[in-house]
Amino acid sequence: MASYSYDQFRKVLMKMDFMLIRTKKHETWRKILTNSDILRVRISHQHGKDIPKWLFHEMLRQAGLDESTFKSLLDE
Repeated sequence: MASYSYDQFRKVLMKMDFMLIRTKKHETWRKILTNSDILRVRISHQHGKDIPKWLFHEMLRQAGLDESTFKSLLDE
């Protein structure tokens, strides 16, 4: 598995139409789905650093993504 940075994760969230709703200790990103479900992802402010593997998978789960979809969105 490749390692990804927090900036790359932000880029993918923006492409998926997540909105940044809070920037205190961590950033909170939110997306409201058509069925009224709400997805929330919390991200650290560590902009240039790589995301630990376990945390990356947790953030993917929160965003409703799998790694292959994440990679394809990142490469667009």
